[in-house]
Amino acid sequence: MMMKREGEVRIPSGCAIAAVISKEGKRMSGQKIYECMKPMHDRSNGLGGGFAGYGIYPEYKDLYAFHMFFDDRDTRKLCEAFLKERFEIVQSEIIPTRKIPEITNEPIIWRYFVAPLKSMTEKMQIDEKEFVARTVMKINTQMKGAYVFSSGKNMGTFKAVGFPEDVGVFYKLEEYEGYSWTAHGRYPTNTPGWWGGAHPFTLLDYSIVHNGEISSYDANRRFIEMFGYKCNLQTDTEVITYIMDYLIRVKKLTLKEAATVIAAPFWSTIEGKEDMEEKERLEYLRKLFPSLLVTGPFSIVLGFDGGLMALNDRLKLRSMVVGEKDDKVYIASEEAAIRTMEPDAEKIWAPAGGEPVIVKVKDGAY
Repeated sequence: MMMKREGEVRIPSGCAIAAVISKEGKRMSGQKIYECMKPMHDRSNGLGGGFAGYGIYPEYKDLYAFHMFFDDRDTRKLCEAFLKERFEIVQSEIIPTRKIPEITNEPIIWRYFVAPLKSMTEKMQIDEKEFVARTVMKINTQMKGAYVFSSGKNMGTFKAVGFPEDVGVFYKLEEYEGYSWTAHGRYPTNTPGWWGGAHPFTLLDYSIVHNGEISSYDANRRFIEMFGYKCNLQTDTEVITYIMDYLIRVKKLTLKEAATVIAAPFWSTIEGKEDMEEKERLEYLRKLFPSLLVTGPFSIVLGFDGGLMALNDRLKLRSMVVGEKDDKVYIASEEAAIRTMEPDAEKIWAPAGGEPVIVKVKDGAY
């Protein structure tokens, strides 16, 4: 039998990502986002799938939504007691799921809608977002068998071990509506497949889905852990979420500046810039955050309150395409996924390496 050579057989290059956002803030069912993963089925191997939806909790929009995995009931009770010391718990409930044969060995999956106690934030002299971030790190690092996998306002992450289209059915995503959705199908190559290791990775309202591999992971992790973040979820993508939170929320960089840090132009490219102000800005960012340059092949979608940002590595070693139709923008690893969400999508194009695609909902639309 003649062996097929490269170019004669499909090489999926691992992992699938997709996203959709309405610039008018119109809420969409989560069904389309999990159905769009079906034509990219071969990019996953069943060891992880997940979604993030924004605008899905309008009735609790001013509260932080903690989505959590627990190994057992005793751990849940212990964690709940810890949360009561730090937050007002407005609502506590199991996250609804449907039993399907494709998803097995599920942990206890719970959610809490909480408000930080003012007495705690005043005592620690920090704002509520920093308080929430520290709480998430404390639980995920120190409370064995408990894991916060989503912690933003009016948004939520849903993930599991399985193919993404099955994960969407499992979590009943068709019953949620959001103005923005992201999706991921995982094909882990050098890290384990487990519930906490599925994408998206989140902190506060930031979520990341990622196709690729981070060869700079150790340098990135060592730097970011100096600022209170802890990478303990056995997946390299986790560090990108913390980098974006640090650059945007803590250091107050713009989205474009943050993209310039993690997918920094080559020095030769910077040297060739004729705009001196732009040249100096790029030099400054490269020198200020050298350890946050993310190397290796990647395409990512960052979800945040009110928008999305898609970004390739500077060499564009992973596929990503963008399409539009009316007020909606679609992003995916393959055009087939976009066509599943919107058969008449227009302006299909592939962003250049290191070129951020930033889409925001218009002010006051949600």
